[in-house]
Amino acid sequence: MKKIHVLYALAAMTMMSCADDKYEVFSTANPNKGEAYEYLNGYDHLKTYVDRVKYPNFKLAGAVPASEFNQKQQVYALGVSNFDEVVTGNAFKYASVVNDKGVMNFSTVKDFTDNAVGAGLLPYGHTLVWHSQQNIKYLTGLMADKELEVDPGAGIDIEDYYLDYSALSKFPFYVMEYEPEFSDGVMHTANPGSWYQYFAGDNIPTTEGREYTVTVMAKASEDISMNVNFGNWSSANSGTLNIGTKWAEYSVKIVAPVTSCFVVFQPGTSPASVDYKWIKVTHKEAESITIPVEIFSTDFSDGKPLGGWGAGLSLSVDNGVFIIDNPTAAADWEKQVNCETGYVYENGNTYFLKMRIKGSKDGSFNAVLQNPDGYKGCGNFQPVKLTTDWQDVTVRATCNGEGATRLLFSVGAYDGKIYIDDYTVYYEKSANSIPLTPEEKKEVITGAMDEWIKGMMNATEGRVKAWDLVNEPIGGASDDGEGNYALQHADNPDDNGVKGDNFYWQDILGDIDFVVLAEKKARKYFAESGGNPDELKLFINDYNLESWWDGNKKVKSMVNWIRKWEAAGAKIDGIGTQMHVSLILDEQQQAAQEASIENMFRILAASGKLIRVSELDMGVVEKAFGTGIKTENVTEEQHMKMAAFYKWIVQKYLEIIPVEQQWGICVWGLTDSPANSGWRPGEPIGAWDLNYHRKHTYAGYADGLSGK
Repeated sequence: MKKIHVLYALAAMTMMSCADDKYEVFSTANPNKGEAYEYLNGYDHLKTYVDRVKYPNFKLAGAVPASEFNQKQQVYALGVSNFDEVVTGNAFKYASVVNDKGVMNFSTVKDFTDNAVGAGLLPYGHTLVWHSQQNIKYLTGLMADKELEVDPGAGIDIEDYYLDYSALSKFPFYVMEYEPEFSDGVMHTANPGSWYQYFAGDNIPTTEGREYTVTVMAKASEDISMNVNFGNWSSANSGTLNIGTKWAEYSVKIVAPVTSCFVVFQPGTSPASVDYKWIKVTHKEAESITIPVEIFSTDFSDGKPLGGWGAGLSLSVDNGVFIIDNPTAAADWEKQVNCETGYVYENGNTYFLKMRIKGSKDGSFNAVLQNPDGYKGCGNFQPVKLTTDWQDVTVRATCNGEGATRLLFSVGAYDGKIYIDDYTVYYEKSANSIPLTPEEKKEVITGAMDEWIKGMMNATEGRVKAWDLVNEPIGGASDDGEGNYALQHADNPDDNGVKGDNFYWQDILGDIDFVVLAEKKARKYFAESGGNPDELKLFINDYNLESWWDGNKKVKSMVNWIRKWEAAGAKIDGIGTQMHVSLILDEQQQAAQEASIENMFRILAASGKLIRVSELDMGVVEKAFGTGIKTENVTEEQHMKMAAFYKWIVQKYLEIIPVEQQWGICVWGLTDSPANSGWRPGEPIGAWDLNYHRKHTYAGYADGLSGK
């Protein structure tokens, strides 16, 4: 093993020799800063200042963006040069890996681990369990109400498509070998004397794998059996439709292979002619009680019409009636009415459009869901049939794409006026369902935690040996009844300015079990993935443990909560204190803060746990809890005070935390924060500036580590 370590070290040294030559900027001060910064050029890389004899377990860590580190360019070179350990801010978090369907993509995690280990660095895992940056859609979906069992034989027919051929004067579909004719209120097809086929319907909203019934009102000159294709050009299923010599409804059942289907009739060489009055496509569903959930509704009493476009198209409201006036026919899509409210239609969900409607003549038009980015169709409603009498019409569509925000009427082919009195868009929620019990919710969320931790441990293959098991569990206000702060919950959040899709695992699993379960799973899957169980270290990480305004109550609460979790069977190896601090220019308040930091380190030392300063960065404020001073407004004197404060923090850690409990310190802010950052925007948090030149704070870290 010693030989392997030596080889890693030699490889890293060789690589860094090349890296320093190519990316030497991070090894220097900004030349435009003048003589006051030239002393920084005399400093070596930060990790060289750690006394490995005196502090053999200490690891200097740096927080690096995974995407930049994996490019193996400047951030990679800086990380390998200056640190023993690297951690990435977001790539290991749940929402970065798990999509809306629960599918996990660990490619960035694997690349980061490969690159860190390959450079002789220790990758640190941040984080296994947290409430923020979760895929709340997937996790809450696991706990959706469960459907009650119904009699499958008690199904009802749901109409997915209807086309009245009597309203047509011209064939509306793509013409293949043969074009049917329209007269006397029917679509008429005659035998041309050879193989031929023609569309009978198109853009029919379907669900892949569901059985549908294609029905026509038809009669033939003699009995005919024809093939029916149902699908699209890439995939279609077929069935046989038998039509007799009397007007009647004739049907065939076919399974949909795709999410939007056509119907193509293939009579073959039959000598029969066939007349059709209409076609419809239906499917069966178990009868259930549903509750409509409204998305948008208007009766136009406010005088506001829907929007739209197209040459000559007029949209107006008269006496609470929306009027669509299209004086000349065109392709249906050339003239459209648009309803766009900001609602995003969800892929896979079925939506309903209900209207009181009539036309100046009989006819129909199509309605469609659309993603305006690229004008992508995302699901077709059944054609809206018009008569000259007022009627209530409800049509439905299943959304089959992402990002749909528009509901469009394609009215170009209807030359006339359309009158709409009421207009409502909604979806249906089943009332044949009951909520999961707390026990059932706990079971499914325990399963989700198991899949997540197992997947992460498999991806890192036992090479990430230290983890934030739980991140930021402790609240900062309410009491647990024992004198400690209660844990964070959905009804007791304390987000520290970090917004995101919050899902509180403890709400479902319980304040004790969510940690115990996570700890057991982490150790189990770490070992199964090739890790040495003796090397795995699990930390509880949190912020404001240095809180001077409440007498260090949060760090005391942390220690007490760890006692509770361990009493329930968990083994917690260490505590991470984030230390997102600020230099307070008010000297009295700064002194109080420093006293509290010392007290925090003493409390942490007394816990007997490994101690890691996990996210150290620093801003500057005039008064405690004030607005951070922006980088461009920080004076040279204040920069020097920041450097001195960093030095003091590092030295106090090394002085107070026993050697055997020292894990290390993480430089969270490599560079100053960009103005558009989501974290301390525009503030001087870095050891390097935005151009990767050393700052006075770099010297603060180096001097603190060296004991200078």
